[in-house]
Amino acid sequence: MHPNAILHEVQQLYDVSDRLNSLAGQHPLVSEALISISGSVRNTATLLEVLVAMKITRRSGLDPAIT
Repeated sequence: MHPNAILHEVQQLYDVSDRLNSLAGQHPLVSEALISISGSVRNTATLLEVLVAMKITRRSGLDPAIT
């Protein structure tokens, strides 16, 4: 799998996190849970992004600044 395909999924996760955070403001009864889940999704996206930068791009010989 090309690193850009994974980075596309990372962006999708960031977008989900943003939408969940937005919903938290609209639904006070579940806002705390939504904020917590949003943070977990964002953390997962960040970890996946770091994984791509450290492992996949290095092994493929790609410059992480370009991908």
